Amino acid sequence: MLIINWNATYDFYEKMNVKQAYYLSMEFLQGRALLNAIGNLELIGRYAEALKKLGYRLEDIIEQEPDAALGNGGLGRLASCFLDSMATLNYPAWGYGLRYKYGLFKQIITNDGQEEVAENWLEMGNPWEIVRNDVSYPVKFYGEVTEGPDGRKEWAGGEDIIAVAYDVPIPGYKTQTTLNLRLWSTKVAAENFDLRAFNAGEHAKAYDALKKAEKICYVLYPGDESLEGKTLRLKQQYTLCSASLQDIIARFERRSGDSVNWNQFPEKVALQMNDTHPTLCIPELIRILMDVKGLKWNEAWEITQRTVAYTNHTVLPEALEKWSFELLQELLPRHVQIIEMIDEELVNTIIAEYGTEDLHLLEEKLRQMRIFDNIELPAAILESPIKSQESVIEVPAQDESPDKEKEAEDGKEEAEDGKEETEALDNAKDPESEIKVSFEPDPKQPKRVRMANLCVVGGHAVNGVAEIHSEIVKEDVFNEFYKLWPEKFQNKTNGVTPRRWIQFCNPELSRIITKWSGTPDWLTNTEKLVELRKFADNDELQSEWREAKRRNKMKVVSFLKEKTGYVVSPDAMFDVQVKRIHEYKRQLLNIMGIVYRYKKMKEMSPEERKRKFAPRVCIFGGKAFATYVQAKRIVRFITDVGATVNHDPEIGDILKVVFVPDYNVSVAEVLIPGSELSQHISTAGMEASGTSNMKFSMNGCILIGTLDGANVEIREEVGENNFFLFGAKAHEIAGLRKERAEGKFVPDPRFEEVKKFVRSGVFGPYNYEELMGSLEGNEGYGRADYFLVGKDFPSYIECQEKVDEAYQDPKRWTKMSILNTAGSFKFSSDRTIHQYARDIWMIEPVVLP
Repeated sequence: MLIINWNATYDFYEKMNVKQAYYLSMEFLQGRALLNAIGNLELIGRYAEALKKLGYRLEDIIEQEPDAALGNGGLGRLASCFLDSMATLNYPAWGYGLRYKYGLFKQIITNDGQEEVAENWLEMGNPWEIVRNDVSYPVKFYGEVTEGPDGRKEWAGGEDIIAVAYDVPIPGYKTQTTLNLRLWSTKVAAENFDLRAFNAGEHAKAYDALKKAEKICYVLYPGDESLEGKTLRLKQQYTLCSASLQDIIARFERRSGDSVNWNQFPEKVALQMNDTHPTLCIPELIRILMDVKGLKWNEAWEITQRTVAYTNHTVLPEALEKWSFELLQELLPRHVQIIEMIDEELVNTIIAEYGTEDLHLLEEKLRQMRIFDNIELPAAILESPIKSQESVIEVPAQDESPDKEKEAEDGKEEAEDGKEETEALDNAKDPESEIKVSFEPDPKQPKRVRMANLCVVGGHAVNGVAEIHSEIVKEDVFNEFYKLWPEKFQNKTNGVTPRRWIQFCNPELSRIITKWSGTPDWLTNTEKLVELRKFADNDELQSEWREAKRRNKMKVVSFLKEKTGYVVSPDAMFDVQVKRIHEYKRQLLNIMGIVYRYKKMKEMSPEERKRKFAPRVCIFGGKAFATYVQAKRIVRFITDVGATVNHDPEIGDILKVVFVPDYNVSVAEVLIPGSELSQHISTAGMEASGTSNMKFSMNGCILIGTLDGANVEIREEVGENNFFLFGAKAHEIAGLRKERAEGKFVPDPRFEEVKKFVRSGVFGPYNYEELMGSLEGNEGYGRADYFLVGKDFPSYIECQEKVDEAYQDPKRWTKMSILNTAGSFKFSSDRTIHQYARDIWMIEPVVLP
């Protein structure tokens, strides 16, 4: 059925020559495909019955399928939710990614914390993919650029590989439309195998070209501390962009027939870059249009800008990629030439906007906005009047701000990396202080290419993924670009598919929603969820709601015992934080709050404990990047606390701490329906949106969190009384860090008490000095509590007291749960995709006949 629909979908798109959206992403975190496929095809009942006749249970068969290791976190899960919604809504679209052999890694939790081993998801093959050996494209690296007699540039690569297509069907819900996810795998042509070397016994030499090609698609996000690692990441990104664009262009030419009009390319193609990883599609599209198809620069540049759009997913500089100019020039010499042309266009635009009267102002604008960082201006610009106006101008003396871009010992850039500090210059003069406006690069600093700036300049739309994030993008991250091109900037709040995240993973709740909303249409029209608000106090609904939650909690109990060996009580509150382990997401704040709770319990009598605290099972899950030392310390800390608390006979079932290994989509599908409190506690202003917060809320889980990312909008929809809010606000963060730097911060005594307790060795022999030390001091890399754990700690534990109080009133808690599900209507990815289609891609639904 899938393949019939799949073929019919693209036959119809070819016949109608429709405008199509192409979604480029380094990650697609799909999860298992079987239940989603039979669910969207409305076959679950019949499929289960057929299996039963063969002596099998559907539930057991589903468990045999491994998760596709094609992503890691919210970026990849969002991409997969979007594909589901595009298919369900009948939008003509296509996804492009890489077929990683080993994914990120398989996480194992030992006594030493996290360990990484290769993921083996392809060990038994992937029944959902079809290899397309007839669809392959050459991809080049290195080499040199020459110019022909007609002035056209030609790039001859020094290393050639082949990208081969593997296609995966993405079915829509209750529709014939079945979209395609095309994943690229890499190899070399047979003639690159050195048979002579092999027969001479030089086997490594014989395989060299093959291994170089294959390793491009081995691992998601290979470690990039070494030059080899950086090169591999850049090769991955270019492979995705080059193969995908060659494919898109081939499809455009085929549909155009004998009359290819390149000016119509943006009328038939919308290309969405999911974060900065696919940035190279901008110069690659220009390269193909100019060097292969013969278009002039102005034509290729205009077509590219009209075609490409960029989704920004972060304010963290570590994700606003900056590549070494030298590496990019060596690996992709033609693309650097094209980026130089784009940069020159941008510089001319900036000069036209700001003039040359105030050279200090112009210097600052160029420093902030150029694609090139610390690279000389284009020759044509230097020959302009700017050069003759360079002068020595007296300015006020000011403290030197050290370059905050440092390489951590764990291979992770500091979160404030790249945020170069500037201070406004007033009119006061200090004869001992003078600055020369020279526009010359600093030979002591690296030369870099800023990919996010290239995304903004090279596309027609830039969107954030939550209202607060989009405002930060406009007012902070890309403020200078926003002032120049305000029409480019939009908000598109993330969403998640209600099919996978309620209907298929939580059938108990789905039946209740259908009964009380009066229709199953809420699965494609989540506005219907609002109907539940009318019945939030209804005793019958509340009873059914609690029973469904109880059954889901029993599944979690069994799951935790199987995966961790820990036995937990279903009568306790299930308190969950599952997401990528990162300092800004503040799993450290959560576990320190648990340590405080544990310490207070130990100081009480059994009767006091029972009266004061609601029993809790605190569940963590998520992967720390393999070289992110501080994140791995946090994982170790959580597991050490769990080992101590869970074996303390005095505490018993009043408190348990469990770290679930190898968190992925399938784990989420078990934990989310059974959760009751979910933690989304990032430092305000640092989480772009989040999508797990939406999934938890949809499933009747109550959130505790800061006013960050989509939390802001979730709280507005579910009601402020149904969301546990704490912590500093986004606009306060810079001032609080400044206060810390000035030595004015006074930590709460309870926070100091927790640190002292940890240092006492109660949680084992591991030395937590580095972890606790990161929360101390007023400045310095890896210290000074950059993520404000200490600042928000008092507010956090006081908010947790309110959680305990609410949970001890079942009727109140159940009403809050119902209202969370009712208020999650806004966060369907269907709604988000409608907005992308209308405002950015300019495409219409196409319903198959």
